[in-house]
Parts: sequence; structure tokens; C-alpha cells
Amino acid sequence: MSRRNRTEKAAPPSPVTVTVCRGCCCGTETKHPGVDHAAQLERLREGVGGSGQVRAVKCLDACAHSNVVVVSPSAEGRRAGGRPVWLGWVLADDMLDEITDWVRAGGPGLADPPGTLDLQEFAVSRRLREGLPG
Repeated sequence: MSRRNRTEKAAPPSPVTVTVCRGCCCGTETKHPGVDHAAQLERLREGVGGSGQVRAVKCLDACAHSNVVVVSPSAEGRRAGGRPVWLGWVLADDMLDEITDWVRAGGPGLADPPGTLDLQEFAVSRRLREGLPG
């Protein structure tokens, strides 16, 4: 059994992560004309600030729900029972604001999502859940 070096620092806690699909359907002018996808991503990043992290990925393979955003719990939220929440049809600024408010409040496992996000939530197969980039 090895002992941890006392001068070694513990890894920082894992923050809430907001994963934004920007692949073949999500984030395209063709599927969602008139939506400023780059501005959406920036709005999420600014809104989340230091409360979490926002990342864009190529495709989450849930195209029927485009624009897809997944809010994954922090390490603390996961210990409290939080699991990733898949949100679809995230196209309007008020949805982005609700997501950022939820992340700042602690995210899955630590805070209830704003009620209107319930309308955007959808279930995915285990194959998709397990394939979410880490």
C-alpha cells in the first residue's frame, strides 16, 4: 500500500459541465436559420463563469432533439445523486439563462432545475449516455 506524498495537492473538484452539441444538426444555420450559434455558446460561457465549464463537441448523436445541451453534475452533485441531464431544442436566450442559473445554483444533484427546463429534458439510450465525451 502506498502513502500519498503530503506535499502533493489533491486534484481540484470536478465542476458542473455543460456540453453543447455543435455537430451535423445542432449549431447549424441549415437546421436552425436565424439562430446565432456562436453567440449562444458565448452566452453560456459568460453565464456559467467560474461555476462550471462549457465545452462544445462535434456530435452527441441525438439529432432529433437539436440543439442538444447536456448538463453534467459536479463531483459533489454526483455524490448527492445527480446525473447528466439531456436538454433538447435549446434555441432561445431564456433557455440559456435558465441553464446558467441552474449551473450557478449547483447543477444536477445540488439544485432543482428551473421548471421550464423540464419541457426540454429527454431520455437517451445507455449507448449515448456512456458515449458522452469525458
